[in-house]
Amino acid sequence: MPDVPAPEVEASQVGAPEPTAFEASEQAPSESEAFEAGAFEAGAFEAGAFELTRAQWPAVERSPRRLLVVPVGSLEQHGPHLPLDTDTQIAVAVARRACAGRPGVALAPPLPIGASGEHAAFPGTLSIGSEALAACLIELGRHASLHWPALLLVNGHGGNVTAVDTAVGRLRYEGRGCLAWHVALPGGDAHAGRSETSIMLALDPSAVRLGAAQRGDVRPLEEILPLLRERGVRAVSANGVLGDPAGASAAEGERLLGRLVEGLTAAMDRFAERRRA
Repeated sequence: MPDVPAPEVEASQVGAPEPTAFEASEQAPSESEAFEAGAFEAGAFEAGAFELTRAQWPAVERSPRRLLVVPVGSLEQHGPHLPLDTDTQIAVAVARRACAGRPGVALAPPLPIGASGEHAAFPGTLSIGSEALAACLIELGRHASLHWPALLLVNGHGGNVTAVDTAVGRLRYEGRGCLAWHVALPGGDAHAGRSETSIMLALDPSAVRLGAAQRGDVRPLEEILPLLRERGVRAVSANGVLGDPAGASAAEGERLLGRLVEGLTAAMDRFAERRRA
């Protein structure tokens, strides 16, 4: 979830992809043809998302391949009560739910470490920085285009925005179909507060230590952003929380997850409509 303001919706237009394998044929249709064929129509996979971690290569080769979805997360402190992989778990959960029932859409495993330099003062945080993350995503996108005509990056961490958008821009410039969607809850607290705590109570309650939850810095993000960018989160909040987890519940978390899934689904549908136009 964002520590700094992040766009709520996907990158706009994408370029035409290189020819790729499609439904085990030797010559792929154009990206627009793939979308016209119903790449983003729901209803084909009753069992849920088609996940590459559970597939074998012949099944992937035989399946329609129209969009590869890659969650991008982080491993960083989320206060004394939430797990370090909170952003990754949320990105995966939203992507998995949005991918379910969409023929030709495959879900890849997440990139679990991102750009989290603002949390470097907290032990347990691991970061590769924006430059390395962008390079990794660009190379991943180039290889993915051998087998899928479009790539969707579902980003769960605000610190990754620069890298993700850089990668999308480069891949589009090279003519590959690519878009990004950033997890964001307008009006929610910035980091490890009520919103993320509620979502984690819905997703993985055993990983939430409610007894250790503490109120953090609750000032508006705009007020603390200069110091946060200069000296990191720990200079602003000793416990790493930007917000207040009080009142969090699994029921609220399910509602918030529903909003995020609706947002990602709508972004995928808009992308499909633009390609049909």
